[in-house]
Amino acid sequence: MRIVEILKEERVHISCELFPPKQGYQLENVKQVVRDIAQIKPVYMSVTYGATGGTSDYTVDIANEIQNVNQIPALAHLTCASSTKEKVREVVEQLKEKRIENILTLRGDIPENADFPLPNQYKHASELIADVKALGDFCIGGACYPEGHPEAETMHEDIEHLKEKVEAGCDFLTTQMFFDNDIYYNFMYKILKKNIDVPVVAGIMPVTNAAQIKRIISLSGNMVPPRFKAIVDRFSDNPAAMKQAGIAYATEQIIDLIANGVNNIHIYTMNKPDVAGAIFKNLSEIYIP
Repeated sequence: MRIVEILKEERVHISCELFPPKQGYQLENVKQVVRDIAQIKPVYMSVTYGATGGTSDYTVDIANEIQNVNQIPALAHLTCASSTKEKVREVVEQLKEKRIENILTLRGDIPENADFPLPNQYKHASELIADVKALGDFCIGGACYPEGHPEAETMHEDIEHLKEKVEAGCDFLTTQMFFDNDIYYNFMYKILKKNIDVPVVAGIMPVTNAAQIKRIISLSGNMVPPRFKAIVDRFSDNPAAMKQAGIAYATEQIIDLIANGVNNIHIYTMNKPDVAGAIFKNLSEIYIP
């Protein structure tokens, strides 16, 4: 099923993301994670492509496991920073063969010391979107950044690039993680003023250990609200307490979003079915698959 059609339904939708293994022998472990997450019934599951392409070879296999084995719609990520145009088209053909019609198109992180873009690479996600549209009847998602892309000089510039992606054929958007819902609400106001009116899925990451938050801040520059920082400061030395507090904080974020009319939520699970399952359990009377 095309994800944009799911997102337009007038009810709450919660989806989950996972990532492929770094090495092939771990593939069965990830397939077990797929089975475990599928049991809590997300409306769809996305699988990343690998920040530098190293895990991209497993994306199609896992998307197939999600959709054709576990009967959950799959959203396969596809990045252009670490792939040639030929590689992208090869992966698109593989997805066609598996009847996977939902693709999340991303520029991706540029590999260190890379000469980017080479003549056989896409420079921007908007170029990739246009090409994927031409290659088949796909439902195409894109990424957006409520706090602004780290490489954009201003939020205005970032939203202009976002509009280019939508005009190129992007059917829906998923936000990078955020820890203050007001950031999401303000972002939605700004993009609606620019007539960007495709569905926007709110991306939530449950932070269950202190090292996670330090890495998130270093990579993306996310703003950490004082209330969340206090949780990390108080519980970082107690792993069980930090996990429980992180699940509770993510649950509270989701409840607030739903209460304010945001029906589409995406959980960055970090391949932890127990964390995703705990959040779904906390929402058992709010979200009914």
